Amino acid sequence: MAGDILESEIHQQPEVLKNFLKGESDHVAHVANETRGSFDYVIIAARGTSDNAARYAQYLLGAHNQIPVALATPSLFTLYRKPPLMKSAMVMGISQSGQSPDIVSVVEEGKRQGQPTIAITNDPQSPLGSVADHVIQLHTGRERSVAATKTYTTSLCALALLSAHLNTDDEALTQLNDLPGRMSEVIEETSVHLPRVERYRFIEHLSVIGRGFNYATAFEISLKITELTQIVAEPYSSADFLHGPIAMVTEGFPVIVIAPRGSVLEDMRSLVKRMDELNPELIMISDQPELLKRANLGFPLPSDLPEWLTPMISVVPGQLFSLALARDRGLDPDKPEGLTKVTETW
Repeated sequence: MAGDILESEIHQQPEVLKNFLKGESDHVAHVANETRGSFDYVIIAARGTSDNAARYAQYLLGAHNQIPVALATPSLFTLYRKPPLMKSAMVMGISQSGQSPDIVSVVEEGKRQGQPTIAITNDPQSPLGSVADHVIQLHTGRERSVAATKTYTTSLCALALLSAHLNTDDEALTQLNDLPGRMSEVIEETSVHLPRVERYRFIEHLSVIGRGFNYATAFEISLKITELTQIVAEPYSSADFLHGPIAMVTEGFPVIVIAPRGSVLEDMRSLVKRMDELNPELIMISDQPELLKRANLGFPLPSDLPEWLTPMISVVPGQLFSLALARDRGLDPDKPEGLTKVTETW
């Protein structure tokens, strides 16, 4: 069946996370010990899916480690050849292949300026892995599907593991080690609801809304839908959505809302209530029964996960939704038109 490779890799994610945590935790503890206290903020260079992982890092390191995170502007390093000063920064590159020259150039310049550098990549022998002081290897095995899934969730896990070790937080490490089992539950539960995705096969546009830790999830689900289905999917925070884009919501307009428990839940509830009068086609990813009941299609999440871990779980229904919708539209998710696995940008 079309999409068998992608489907297999989505289902591999719990085992991949388990192997990553088992195989890399001691090394990440060493990286944390080597770099702790040597920087005041982090600059991250990434593209595409990896850039969405960087968005997660902004909330994770900011909330848990009180470390500001900035997203690099790689064209300043390559096309403009005017790299900014990065004094007191940790410079990090995230790339599953480690091949993109613009990402490599940011880390290379950080090292030239004497700053500590980290690469998060699936290939430690890649140009990115070769230039960085420290490499956190994803250990996902070869990712054959063009659309990244297991490298995305493992990149989030790598950032979460680094955050926990920087804080020497044993409770956080215990919570992380419970994650693979919870992800398996979500894959099983989501699969039950996938036959209902067919109702969306003729849509042309939709919005995906998240906030806080799951702002990154909104971007990643939007990217997967766009890559695999040729539907225009726009990501927003709930706050930004109210500042104008909500005007596009008319009766039947599809909106995916990511709303697990946590600091932004009441804000997400308020948004859903506001949209009720507009009567959109509401697709809900949540651990809140009352929100799932209000949705036209609901994907349940475990109810006892701490908010900072939910992005590794809440993205999974979006991955499976994208896969099912592509199939329903007669497309091959393993061969999305116009895309290749490795994209090199300058």
